[in-house]
Amino acid sequence: MSDKTMSAQDVVGRLESGMTLGIGGWGSRRKPMALVRALLRSEITDLTVVSYGGPDVGLLAAAGRIRTLVAPFVTLDSVPLEPHYRAAREQGAFELREVDEAMFMWGLHAAANRLPFLPVRAGLGSDVMRADPGLRTVTSPYPDAVTGIREELIAMPALRLDAALVHMNRADRAGNGCYLGPDPYFDDLFCEAADTAYVSCERIVDTAELTKEAAPQTLLLQRSSVTGVVETPNGAHFTSCVPDYGRDEAFQKLYATTPYAEFAERFLGGGEDVYQGAVRAWREEGGR
Repeated sequence: MSDKTMSAQDVVGRLESGMTLGIGGWGSRRKPMALVRALLRSEITDLTVVSYGGPDVGLLAAAGRIRTLVAPFVTLDSVPLEPHYRAAREQGAFELREVDEAMFMWGLHAAANRLPFLPVRAGLGSDVMRADPGLRTVTSPYPDAVTGIREELIAMPALRLDAALVHMNRADRAGNGCYLGPDPYFDDLFCEAADTAYVSCERIVDTAELTKEAAPQTLLLQRSSVTGVVETPNGAHFTSCVPDYGRDEAFQKLYATTPYAEFAERFLGGGEDVYQGAVRAWREEGGR
């Protein structure tokens, strides 16, 4: 098995402006924040971002890096609506394609299976079709066994990605990755839907160790769908990465209530070591 380890800077060096970028995790949970911070230190812009949105979207939106966002929501969980995303959206800084959560999932499934679309019931009877006039419906070629009706369904287009960024608790050097928390989210689909996929993790371990801490079914990512692996301890901060650590609620509150330019100057001006050091200094100052 080949060694796919690289640095966050190596990952960003393989990305380009104008790409469609998928970002795994969910809200403010297990987001690949170290990779997002590395992306913010680059000149890459004009992105189409596909995400169950959290502070990844908020930071990229505030920095003016997003051309189009495809998302079912953008939240910090304990803060229902991500404030930096909201500010950028209110200013018309990017185009939004908002879809139902399940539609989003089936869009990833379609891309992972290299299908142009998948039919879904989710979104029917809602304003989704009005909000996104580009969506189409499809009539089932098969009549219902009881009613004989050929059902009309939403044809959710595939969410094909140029690249995906996800964060795992553990990974090996070949790109196999496992989660140790209660939820896999959809990180495997993000990787399978992408032409290239980059995994950050709390710790790189030998392959045999991946299933020592948890059951085999937690081995979520297969090396065949992963391009590169980056070891980033505390790399999901300030989002949660259970059981390694929970969400840093105090720091998240600071982020949510601080103007982006001020937050960026204080915490995003250097590499990941600088960021982690600035967070430690903030704690030592009593969280001020």
